[in-house]
Amino acid sequence: MRHFLPDVLAVVGPTATGKTDVGILLAEALGAEIISADCMAVYRGMDIGTAKPTPEQQRRVRFHLIDVCYPDEPFSVARFQQMALEAIRQIRQRGAMPLVVGGTGLYVKALLDGFQIPPSPANEALRQQLWQEAKRLGSAVLHARLQQVDPQAASRIHPNDAVRIIRALEVYHLTGQPISQWQRCHPPPEVGRARRFGLTMPRELLYRRINERVERMVAQGWLEEVRQLLQSGYSPHLPALRSLGYGELVQVIQGTLGLQEAVALIQRETRRFAKRQLTWFRADKQIEWIDASQGAEETVQQILERLRSETYLVDFGTEGSQRHGEDSD
Repeated sequence: MRHFLPDVLAVVGPTATGKTDVGILLAEALGAEIISADCMAVYRGMDIGTAKPTPEQQRRVRFHLIDVCYPDEPFSVARFQQMALEAIRQIRQRGAMPLVVGGTGLYVKALLDGFQIPPSPANEALRQQLWQEAKRLGSAVLHARLQQVDPQAASRIHPNDAVRIIRALEVYHLTGQPISQWQRCHPPPEVGRARRFGLTMPRELLYRRINERVERMVAQGWLEEVRQLLQSGYSPHLPALRSLGYGELVQVIQGTLGLQEAVALIQRETRRFAKRQLTWFRADKQIEWIDASQGAEETVQQILERLRSETYLVDFGTEGSQRHGEDSD
C-alpha cells in the first residue's frame, strides 16, 4: 500500500490565530522546513511588531524568507515567489517537506497557484496615475484602453478588476510588451500538490487575542524597536514604517499621538486587518478550515488526523522518501 504526503503543506489564516506555533509543531512532526509567507517578516530589524519567530523557535525548525532584506529595500510578490520557489527546491533536495506558513494571502496564492508575474521596472508614479484614473473614470475606461493594446489579456480580465487591469497596463507601458505575450512564453511555476489548512476561531476570541497581543508587543519593547529603526536612519515615510502598528508608533515618537491612543488604534486596525484576511482566504475553496481555539497542540493533531484519513501518511517516524510515496508495509 502506498501512502503519500502532498508536495507542499500550507497553514494560513488571520493574524493571531497561532499559525507560527502550529507551524513549528507540524514541522517537527513531519520533518518539514517552514517558508514564511508574511510580507513584514522579510524585514531585518522589525521583529516585535511583525510577531516574527523568536530565535529559540528558529532553532527548533528551519525557517525561510525571514530577515531577507532591509526596511528601505523594495520587496515584491515576484521576489517572494522567486525566493520561495528556490527555498522549496532546496528543501526537497534535503528530503524535507516544504511547509508554507503565513497570513499574506497574495504571497500564498502567488506561490501555490503559480501566478505568472512579469518582471517590470518599479514605477510608483505610473501606478498611482493609473489608480487615480481608475477612481476618476472607472475601471471600465482602463479596460477599454487595455483592449486596444492587449485584446487577449482584456478578454480574460473582467472590466471591474482594476488590480489586474492596472497591472497589465503597467507592464505594457514599462516594457513595451503585452502581458499576454509574456505569459505565453513563460509557463506558470508549479509547486505540485498543495494541501492547505486555514486556522480560524470564534470572532470574540480572535479579537481578544489580537488586543492582548498588541499590549504584549508594546510591553516587549515595540516602541523602542521603532525608535531604533528611526535612529538607524530609516525614513518614517518608508512603506515598511508606515505599515500597521509601525506607523502609529512613529507618530508616538514624533509626539503627534499618545501611546495609549496608539495602542487602541493598532488594536482596532489589526482587528479590521484580520477580518480582511479572513475574507481573502475564505474565497480560496481549496483551504480546509480548522478551529484553532483549543491551542496549537490540539490543532496540529487535527491536521495530522485529517492527513491520515486521506491516506497521505501512515507513520510520522518514517524517512522522508517513504512519506513522499515509497512503498511501506
